[in-house]
Amino acid sequence: MNKLVGLLLAFATCGSTFQLAPTRHPARSAARMMAVELANGKMSFDRVCREWRCKYEGDAESSESLEAIAGVVKEFLPAIKKASKDAEVTRMVCGGCLDFKLKTTVPLEDFGPWEEAGFAPEADFLEKLKAIKGVSMVETQTITNMVI
Repeated sequence: MNKLVGLLLAFATCGSTFQLAPTRHPARSAARMMAVELANGKMSFDRVCREWRCKYEGDAESSESLEAIAGVVKEFLPAIKKASKDAEVTRMVCGGCLDFKLKTTVPLEDFGPWEEAGFAPEADFLEKLKAIKGVSMVETQTITNMVI
C-alpha cells in the first residue's frame, strides 16, 4: 500500500496533493477504493494504467518488427490480463511516428498489488521487445486512464 500512496503522490505536481473524493463510481461495489481527485476536484480517477511502448521500423502494413511485436503481445496477453479481473488492455499503433503502445488499465485497488508484483509480466515482455530487430526506445509509464 505504501507504493500505491507513493504512486498517487507522484502524480501530484507543483505542491498539490490528492484528496479522496466523496463519491464512488455508481457501477462499482462499496468495497472498492474511492476515486482520487485532481485539478481542485474538477476531475478524478479510480483506474490506473501501465503503458509499455517502443518504436518500430518500417511501414506499419509490412513492418517485420511490428509483426514480431504482435507475436509477443499474443504470447503474453493471457498473463497480462491476470493483473486484475477487471484489466483492460488496449493496443495503439501509429504509422506516422512508428509508435507501438500497449496499455493495461486496472482499478485503483488492484494497482498496488500489481505494482508490488513488478507489473508481471512486464520484465519478460520488455526483454522480448528489446530483442526484436528494429525495435528501439522501449519505455514504460504509469498514468491514470479514465473513460469520461
